[in-house]
Amino acid sequence: MTEREPSPKLSTPDMANTSNGLPLVLAGPVLRRCTSETLTFWLATSQPVAGQVKLMPDSCDALTITAEQWRRGCRQIQAAEHLWFQMAEIKLHNPLPKDCWIGYELSFAPLSAPEQALDGVADNDFISWRQWAPDLAYPGKETPGFVLKSRLNKLLHGSCRKPHHESGDGLWRADDELAASDPMEWPALLIMSGDQIYADDVAAPFLASIHQFTNQLGFPDESLPCSDVSSSHQLHTDQPHYYQREALLPDTEGGQAVTDLVFGGARKPVFTSDNAHNHLITLAEVLSMYLLVWSPAGWQNLAVPGVTDLPQTLSPDQAERYLKENRELEHFVSGLSKVRRLMAHLPVAMIFDDHDITDDWNLTAAWEQTAYGHDFSRRIIGNTLIGYLLCQGWGNAPEQLPEKLIQLTETCLAAPGSAPHNQLIEELIRFPNWHYQWDTQPVLLVLDTRTHRWRSERSLDLPSGLMDWEALTDLQQSLIGHDAVVMVSPAPVFGVKLIEVIQRIFTWFGNPLMVDAENWMAHKGAAYALMNLFRHPKTPKNFVILSGDVHYSFVYDIELRGRERGPDIWQITSSGFKNEFPATLLTVFDRLNRWLYSPRSPLNWFTKRRKMRVIPRKPKTADPGERLANGAGIGLVELNDDGAPIRVEQLCADGRTVGFKLQHDEARWE
Repeated sequence: MTEREPSPKLSTPDMANTSNGLPLVLAGPVLRRCTSETLTFWLATSQPVAGQVKLMPDSCDALTITAEQWRRGCRQIQAAEHLWFQMAEIKLHNPLPKDCWIGYELSFAPLSAPEQALDGVADNDFISWRQWAPDLAYPGKETPGFVLKSRLNKLLHGSCRKPHHESGDGLWRADDELAASDPMEWPALLIMSGDQIYADDVAAPFLASIHQFTNQLGFPDESLPCSDVSSSHQLHTDQPHYYQREALLPDTEGGQAVTDLVFGGARKPVFTSDNAHNHLITLAEVLSMYLLVWSPAGWQNLAVPGVTDLPQTLSPDQAERYLKENRELEHFVSGLSKVRRLMAHLPVAMIFDDHDITDDWNLTAAWEQTAYGHDFSRRIIGNTLIGYLLCQGWGNAPEQLPEKLIQLTETCLAAPGSAPHNQLIEELIRFPNWHYQWDTQPVLLVLDTRTHRWRSERSLDLPSGLMDWEALTDLQQSLIGHDAVVMVSPAPVFGVKLIEVIQRIFTWFGNPLMVDAENWMAHKGAAYALMNLFRHPKTPKNFVILSGDVHYSFVYDIELRGRERGPDIWQITSSGFKNEFPATLLTVFDRLNRWLYSPRSPLNWFTKRRKMRVIPRKPKTADPGERLANGAGIGLVELNDDGAPIRVEQLCADGRTVGFKLQHDEARWE
């Protein structure tokens, strides 16, 4: 990794502040689903606002979205005394042109209440982005903007952004790429395929900053069930339990099971380290973390996290760890303006994976029974689901969220810990429509592989399939009629065989949680149903699968055996944005996988993929024996007019670019 420049101060005095000292815009704007007819903006503000936008396409006259149009298309939800989430889905009277630069002037006027009459708002009350985000535009551009691509010719994708990991940030690299290129060459979308936050693994100085921020925002007190700490106020101030939040669970057999499942109490020595015992618990903590990982604005009035006054409860080892994590956190915060700028220029598609909610989320039926059967762990999971709803899921497909669910969310936020809060959690745990489709060319299908699990028929302790029969059947119907598709599966459909076998061995010994044994091949029914889906006669001709999750990157080209011509399938995996696999261990796994599962190896005939030919694409800069690329960054995929990849690269956070050879240089049967 390249040497880091000194981190700038966390405060940003140029931002427009409100009367309470907070920036008017706390996070955003984030572009979500955008078409010629509809634009979707997500943002968070410190008070209700009126908005207006001037759109300036290069190829036609400017369009103005008035404050009244913004009001009709924007839903404002109050989450705290000084926090309002804004989801603006603006329907346009005149379609916007495609494949040209569209600049936008975005400004807001503070309101005393969301229902305040707009005739009392003067033009000079509106505050331009130049006041609250003066660095939002790219060099050479007078305003921020975007390009609505007629085809998905290029895509950026990745997952796993852990703020305190000792690596660079792939989103910074993506921002650098946009800054250095013509907008006509920009990717069409930014796809985030999971672990946008690490709710279950928070650095203690970050948690301390979150607590400062929740106090500034003025969240209502949330009562906590079945815990020694009875309220969020107590947890955020008197008893934050840094590095020891698992101790909050009751000392019972059921409580110990939840400790292992939800807080990572069981060691995972094979693939991951112990989870940090700083799991987000309250709704205020979850919502605050989202604002602090996507924008520099919330850090404006926060003290540098904990360097001068360490929490008194820390042991010497914990204090040393705290200071180390704090250095990483300062570096993370120093580039948040780049992250904000990137997400204001590319439409962003998102889906959860486990760390957005909690580690091993729904991995086995036994996990579900234990975690959902305990009031405290159920609240923890529910609060992270509410955070996902408000900050990610809302902008993916707003029409899939029933009005009653949004209204219940508003009621919950007004009185956290109350009966509506518990009711909302019940609704979200059962919510069936987190998956979605964007009608791009080729079509974008984003899979929910977490809440439609195919539970094992043999044992509650065996891994569940990532999607059940009904969900896979619905997926097959969604594919009919398309010549090409880009499918987002948070976990790779075609993974590294050796690692999957190791996971299977640990599962056989009754320890699937120790190795995160969640892959598509871990459940027989789900695996065969998925393989048959690829063999269906109406499957798209070109099938690009984008994945993350595993903390390394690779490209597989898959062909069906025994057919004259089947679909062309590519598994393209990029991970993580800000996370990496242990380098030495990955090298060992990479080499062993190539030796044990060579084309002539009889082991290939014992796999569920034996009817498929899997061709690993070699990283161009790798040693002869390497097929896996390690390094935090972001994936870049370029597609031809037929939807087939013609360029695949991992843009590493340290400045390297790792390309993958797409010609047929080796093959093996699995």
